Amino acid sequence: MKPLSDWPLAERRGIVGVFTDIDDTLTSEGSITPDALQALHDLHAAGVVVIPVTGRPIGWCQRFMDGLSQEPWPVPAMVAENGGVAFVRSLSADVQGQIRPEPAEKLREPLSKLYQLDAATRAANAAAMQQVAQRVLRELPGVGLSRDGGGRETDLAFDYAEYAQLPPETVQQVLAILHESGMETSVSSIHIHGCFGHFDKWTGAQWILRTLMRRELADELDRWVFIGDSGNDQVMFRHFRHSVGVANIARCASSLTDLPRYITPAERGTGFAQMAQAILQAR
Repeated sequence: MKPLSDWPLAERRGIVGVFTDIDDTLTSEGSITPDALQALHDLHAAGVVVIPVTGRPIGWCQRFMDGLSQEPWPVPAMVAENGGVAFVRSLSADVQGQIRPEPAEKLREPLSKLYQLDAATRAANAAAMQQVAQRVLRELPGVGLSRDGGGRETDLAFDYAEYAQLPPETVQQVLAILHESGMETSVSSIHIHGCFGHFDKWTGAQWILRTLMRRELADELDRWVFIGDSGNDQVMFRHFRHSVGVANIARCASSLTDLPRYITPAERGTGFAQMAQAILQAR
């Protein structure tokens, strides 16, 4: 991982959008830091689109999007549950194909919820996931489901480092059961995730851009950056030409096979703000 200052100015100048993790990237102790929130607004004002992609449940994400309990984040969409479901406003391109965020007055417009799978498949998966969850809880005393506000619809999440503190061997035991049950898995900085179907942040990012704009992310990776901090961000680090880790990624870097190209000087939301400033300085 190179220092963020090594990111060439010419490459930063071409960035039109940012995909970002939320936990421990935009947030610290579960809340967005003031400098990270300001960075979201600064990027929006400069015409840079930001789309969060998180392992958190869709119900947890709603408060950041609808503005009912706090100021809405200036983002056109938020992909939840590692790509399975999303809230969206709108995203558009002008006649030259330049991506641009919608005006600030649209931030309180009604949201739409989109899924990658149809309703029948989701219902069948939900029943199967319930059985898997019961098996994990039965066979591994001390393991519990995540407690992040409910509303999780397309995957399972077990807490290993948010409220609980599970040893690495227990994390591996949970993963083993999920794998035996035919689930895809990933591990964030706080949760162990499992889902039926191939969902991850990369497929979710491609899906949301294709759905909203009929654009193929893989064809324009020189124009987008991803920033994150943990294991379930590896697939994004692997694919994105411009990838950034906030400094706290150093704590788990030895266990990752795919690392970001650059690393910020500061951790969490302050690191995100540093990445945003690097983009804005090039414009």
